[in-house]
Amino acid sequence: MVADNRRARFDFEIGETFEAGLVLTGSEVKSLRAGKASLGESYASIKAGEVYLLNATIPEYLQANRFNHAPKRARKLLLKSREIGRLAKGLEREGMSIVPLKIYFNERGRAKIELALGRGKKLHDKRQSEKQRDWNREKGRLLRERG
Repeated sequence: MVADNRRARFDFEIGETFEAGLVLTGSEVKSLRAGKASLGESYASIKAGEVYLLNATIPEYLQANRFNHAPKRARKLLLKSREIGRLAKGLEREGMSIVPLKIYFNERGRAKIELALGRGKKLHDKRQSEKQRDWNREKGRLLRERG
């Protein structure tokens, strides 16, 4: 695992998930292998039948000097056309957006990103999920104490 968007599960109701490949330059791959990436405010959008990852930060790789990349450039995502169609249909629905969840390297050494269709939570939904999480934590403590 290289980068994890932990905030996404709090801010969005996660629906269907997809695995996509990333089109990267050499210095971006080196920077990812060093474990430096941020998905904090990133999102994905569809332009001309292709999906792009926007606003994701992969910092410059210092040893690449003049062959470096722009840290916040738009990166193309590799998905099958059927998956792109499902994402496009999801975006047409009200309040849905494409949220990146995590970047990781698979067993073959390829950089992958996990995307999800998500609907933004309202403030009361966030309070409810926080209350549920606290109750589950407290319930676990009580069960451990009882043995």
